[in-house]
Amino acid sequence: MRITGGKLKGRIIECPDGIIRPAMDRMRESVFSILGDLTGKSWLDLFSGSGTIAIEAASRGANPIELCEKDKIKVNTLLNNVKITEAECGVKIKCHFMPVEYFIKRCKTSFDYIFFDPPFPYKYHEQLVLQAAENGMLNKDGTILVHRPEEHFMPEEIGPLKRTDQRVYGRSIVDFYKFK
Repeated sequence: MRITGGKLKGRIIECPDGIIRPAMDRMRESVFSILGDLTGKSWLDLFSGSGTIAIEAASRGANPIELCEKDKIKVNTLLNNVKITEAECGVKIKCHFMPVEYFIKRCKTSFDYIFFDPPFPYKYHEQLVLQAAENGMLNKDGTILVHRPEEHFMPEEIGPLKRTDQRVYGRSIVDFYKFK
């Protein structure tokens, strides 16, 4: 995997052992192009895997950044990727190693962007998005992005959120939600 833009453009990211479904370069490049300059914007990467999405955000100026991953097999690779990124971008990336569902229940921080990228068989996208919004994790002008397979339906509205954009990349879809 490589970083597609920003300060770290072209940098190769180490991929951890175990089951991983990294976000395609084309999809990441497109999504980050849509979002534009992230300088000073806070970012949360949920189901982070190798940390590529958080690193892509850091490369494009996001700060502060947090990520959450529960798979212990991915910890060392993720921490190595984050350590290199912190040194190269001068940004601190806070890592949480626990189930995302637990993290959302305890989180007291709000973010400008929250990126959900659960494993494709995962079935609770809508519930987690709603819980994150209701728990105050999204800033009032913030955006939640959900990466999912085309066969997993997401509604136009989820509680106080409304889908504002949707992009299709093969069988992957990224939904953009904002407060109504």
